[in-house]
Parts: sequence; structure tokens; C-alpha cells
Amino acid sequence: PMARVHHMTMMGGDPVIMLDAPLHATERALKKAGMSIDDIDLFEVNEAFASVPTAWLKTTGADPERLNVNGGAIALGHPLGCSGTKLMTTLVNALKQRNKRYGLQTMCEGGGMANVTIVERL
Repeated sequence: PMARVHHMTMMGGDPVIMLDAPLHATERALKKAGMSIDDIDLFEVNEAFASVPTAWLKTTGADPERLNVNGGAIALGHPLGCSGTKLMTTLVNALKQRNKRYGLQTMCEGGGMANVTIVERL
């Protein structure tokens, strides 16, 4: 195996606001994992809309140099129905290429739902 799941969180937010669920899910995941944003080496935040990673950066205070390091959906696109797979594959490979340990992926799922997965490279 290349990596293991260190922690997973799924949560819902206000379905009217909708796009803020990844922000809250990230905060919850880090807290439950006993980690801080600085413990994470790389981040993959899905770009359902450009505002999602922008708001995520502003809310978390994460280093923008560690976000979507190989480009995101705006630059590369996401395959219909398998964005999560694309993001996780990108994240795990980026951790390996850069010899980093922890990565965090967040996904909007529509209707105010989001999930966050923290992985550890093995």
C-alpha cells in the first residue's frame, strides 16, 4: 500500500449556503484526528466552484503553496462521477513525489454535504 486512511469525517451544512461544508468538515476532521492545519503537508480541495478553495484557504489559514499542488479542476478538469478518486490519486502520488507524510482531501457533495479524508503516506 502507498497510504493509509488516518481519519475520515463526513458532515452536512446549510444546504442553502451549500459550499461552506468543506470548511466545517476540515475543522472537525483535524480536531477529531488530534491534528492542526500545520501538521498536514499537502491539501486537495475540490474546485466545484473557484470560491470553494478560496474560502477554504481563508478559513483554515493553510499555506496556499500546499493546496492543489498539481493544479485543480479549473486547470485540469475532473472526470464526471469520480472526482474523489482523481483527487485521492493525485494527493497520494504528490505525497510520494515530494516525500511528504500527511495529506488532506476535501470534497463537496452537493446539498450541503462534504467529507474530509486525512491520509498518511506509508
